[in-house]
Amino acid sequence: MCGIIGYIGSESAVPVIVAGLRKLEYRGYDSAGIAVYEQDGIKVIKRKGRLAELERHLSEMTIKCSSGIGHTRWATHGEPSDVNSHPHMGSSNKVAVVHNGIIENYKQLKERLEKKGVDFASQTDSEVIAQLCEYYYNGDVLETLIKVSERLEGSYALGIMFHDKPDMFAAVKKDNPLIIGVSEHGNFIASDVPAVLNHTNKVYYLNDKEIAVLYKERVEFFNFDRERLDKSVETVTWSMDSAEKGGYPHFMLKEIMEQPKVLRETIASVKAVDNLDISCYNKIVITACGSAYNAGVAAKYVFESLCRFPSIEVELASEFRYKDAVIDEKTLVILISQSGETADTIAAMREAKSKNAVTLAVVNVVGSAIAKEADYCIYTAAGPEIAVATTKAFSAQLVVLYTIAVAFGTKLGKLSDVESKLLTEEIVALPEKVAAILDDLEYELQKYASTCIGCKSIFFIGRNIDYAIALEGSLKLKEISYIHSEAYAGGELKHGTISLIEDNTLVVAISNSERLYGKIMSNAEQVISRGAKVLLIGSCAGQGGDNAQDSDKLSSIALPECNPLFSPSLSVIALQLFSYYVAANKGLDIDKPRNLAKSVTVE
Repeated sequence: MCGIIGYIGSESAVPVIVAGLRKLEYRGYDSAGIAVYEQDGIKVIKRKGRLAELERHLSEMTIKCSSGIGHTRWATHGEPSDVNSHPHMGSSNKVAVVHNGIIENYKQLKERLEKKGVDFASQTDSEVIAQLCEYYYNGDVLETLIKVSERLEGSYALGIMFHDKPDMFAAVKKDNPLIIGVSEHGNFIASDVPAVLNHTNKVYYLNDKEIAVLYKERVEFFNFDRERLDKSVETVTWSMDSAEKGGYPHFMLKEIMEQPKVLRETIASVKAVDNLDISCYNKIVITACGSAYNAGVAAKYVFESLCRFPSIEVELASEFRYKDAVIDEKTLVILISQSGETADTIAAMREAKSKNAVTLAVVNVVGSAIAKEADYCIYTAAGPEIAVATTKAFSAQLVVLYTIAVAFGTKLGKLSDVESKLLTEEIVALPEKVAAILDDLEYELQKYASTCIGCKSIFFIGRNIDYAIALEGSLKLKEISYIHSEAYAGGELKHGTISLIEDNTLVVAISNSERLYGKIMSNAEQVISRGAKVLLIGSCAGQGGDNAQDSDKLSSIALPECNPLFSPSLSVIALQLFSYYVAANKGLDIDKPRNLAKSVTVE
């Protein structure tokens, strides 16, 4: 979950690397550091804390170099500190390494090297890579990297510098993302595309167990058999503006506001998987992590309603990978991941494939591990998402899943052509309805959020698919505001949770189904009678709950009408804005919430 970057070229390396780290800080911000070539060898500068701490230190130094590597850390092994920061050096200062991933057998490797007299400086698993590289290095870079890689267990994306090779550095990967950028003034490695977009949109995607050797004017690729590889360069279609704040105070708010455009472009770009015969399967399993899992929970309701499939399950990928899932060649496993590099989801995919299930991926990043390995892949058109808390990528996932459900329902004969056309028109209408919410309700939500600064707990409730989106609303709030929050199916309140309700507890109730409006209002009255305040959000909120007791404790925010199956796409906009302004009113670092990183590429 860390971010790495490297550069070699004709420009001054330090500003290029630091600017790249700034674009990668969403991947980790416990510490940051760089390693560069100087006349007397490799120089490492690293600092605990946000990247700004490293920048302040660098501003006091004069460093002239044209190549180097950098790292921004999300701590796994060893607390955030200067010494645990990357890059790590071998004990003889001959090798510098930046690492994203986890080395599972580092203790055994460390003990072995210590017995041979190697002194370790840090508590990290990553330092063992630098020490191992230095131990095996005999001047042959490829031989060293192959030997080291064969001894590492776990996941890694590495950038490695050697003290006697000032005209190059190398990279290698296994189960963690790494791209190679090429430009007229030099070449790059990076964990993610935004780090290099200011310089180039031409990239190579490094596959597992491939080595890249970067020089100022060329890049060479090898496999672990030392064979040269002929790789094709790809053009990234993301614009540079998409990785900039564009005048907004936070990336999260910018990305919330981009959603009408993202939805239009995703809907226009999604094509049904025509060569996937859904009638061949008797079970669908949707698996994902975090917000992508919540999108899957919402999708389950849509698939059940439109496809009438015999069995649809939603599984947390982190659990699915360790259970003996009852799946076979008659199972379709749908994987959802913004980055396409989520470690648990990759493992779930491989577990599914090992049991002969067919896999369909919904991802945002071309060339990602899941996109490459899944049997079928549909891309969202969210573009780069910089804020750690997802907004536009989640919304794009929802509309892709709706589209798949309509296509499957039609193929299975559960939907007539007329019904399919009407449902598609409803999906196509979503971007304008989202735009209306952003235009008309932002101030109202901002105003209400200002009353919630003192809240210690906020509960979200809903029925049916409204419960699914309540899960996402609760997650978004606690991610960025640090307020305790839980989501419950409305009917479950009286099965224990209502004991937590006290004076002025806030309950956010979501209601987009006329059929279930009376039920959710009954839940609202139950908590109001126990002192709670209720914020009612949804297309049914326009009814206002006029008959609710203590109606002064009930506030309503009405959303546009739409098919209840697609209502999560509207509810989530209001919930995102509410969460954003609660956190903003507390003065928190919204784009980089504590202890979190964007892409969870380690277990």
